[in-house]
Amino acid sequence: MDTLVYSVNNNLYINLTNRCSNNCDFCIRNGREGISDYHLWLEKEPTADEILNELKDKMDYDKYVFCGFGEPIYRLDVIEKVGSYLKSQGKKVRINTNGQGNLIFGEDITGRLKNGVDIVNVSLNASNAKEYQRICKSEFGEKSFESLIEFATLCKEKGLEVIFSIVDCVGEKEIEECKKISEEKHIPLRIRKYE
Repeated sequence: MDTLVYSVNNNLYINLTNRCSNNCDFCIRNGREGISDYHLWLEKEPTADEILNELKDKMDYDKYVFCGFGEPIYRLDVIEKVGSYLKSQGKKVRINTNGQGNLIFGEDITGRLKNGVDIVNVSLNASNAKEYQRICKSEFGEKSFESLIEFATLCKEKGLEVIFSIVDCVGEKEIEECKKISEEKHIPLRIRKYE
């Protein structure tokens, strides 16, 4: 049976898809079935109603996070429906994304995100387009880097709380350069430990 939701540190993570526009060198999907005891490869993508059913007795978490074993933005319709329900219940909702939503959909979707999330965590992971493509291998090529910066900026303009994140395995030089981007865009940077 598919793992649709799983908890980490009193946050509930919502696993919507295994699809991703990136193939990052450091991705936890490489050679793993999931995290902790949670098997996260999905046999089929869940509907919004299936997720809402899973949440019925799980309404006491600090935060609800669209994440899982793929890029959740592919399931924007589900994010809007499930996220708006959670927000109507006074819950904080975050999405962990590679920031390529506008490339995936071919239009600016940041206004729609407001319907289902409060916080947008954009994985920056590099300080320039060439390095980003080298380690993240986006299907959109080098333009994906500038697009994710624009995506984060547009989300912030829409009033969403935005955070950049980077995995510490990219090296100190890249981390320092990413800090500069973070400061320039006035978007905080979270450095995640690679596990």
